[in-house]
Amino acid sequence: MTIVYEFHGWFGIAESTEESDAGSLARGVADLQVRISRIDWFSGEVRLEHFNGEYYLIADGLVNRRRDEARELTELLDHVAARFPGSWGLLYERSDDFVDPPGPGAFRVRVMARGVIQERLDPFLSPCRPVIED
Repeated sequence: MTIVYEFHGWFGIAESTEESDAGSLARGVADLQVRISRIDWFSGEVRLEHFNGEYYLIADGLVNRRRDEARELTELLDHVAARFPGSWGLLYERSDDFVDPPGPGAFRVRVMARGVIQERLDPFLSPCRPVIED
């Protein structure tokens, strides 16, 4: 099976590392919801969920090539990291056009913590062959 661009991620939304709501969470979440509503992916989705008083950004997709989805997802994550510096989460991605590392056939992980997004190599599902594919 050839996967051109696949992504799965979740991010807890928090204005600070001490409190998810430091006083302007409602305004920030409303703005985030407007940004999300402008995203229209054919083979993927991004949504904002509310669980037990906390907000989570969820993103999933499987598309034929990296194009608008990858760019829009990066812009959205950059916004979340800047606007909600207490946010945390992971985005797993793989693409046939990734360069080394991780290269094609491996996942990379974007890790968000304390307003910073770092790229890391995946130790669990990579290399895709033979870990999850023959």
